[in-house]
Amino acid sequence: MLVGLWTPMVGTLVGLIETWILLSRPTGSRIPLILATLGVTLAMIGPGAWSVDARLFGRKHIETSQL
Repeated sequence: MLVGLWTPMVGTLVGLIETWILLSRPTGSRIPLILATLGVTLAMIGPGAWSVDARLFGRKHIETSQL
């Protein structure tokens, strides 16, 4: 994940694992909730410009229409 290889999949995996940990423990710890939020956020943001994903698959640009 540090080099940006499959960042969305790893972020989703982290989010799912931390959610499972949060729901499986009887105590209300906030750390798994914070880590799950960070993992899902990382999955939505995606890899950076200098990552391996960007080199392999190209950068994605979102273009909006001008009204």
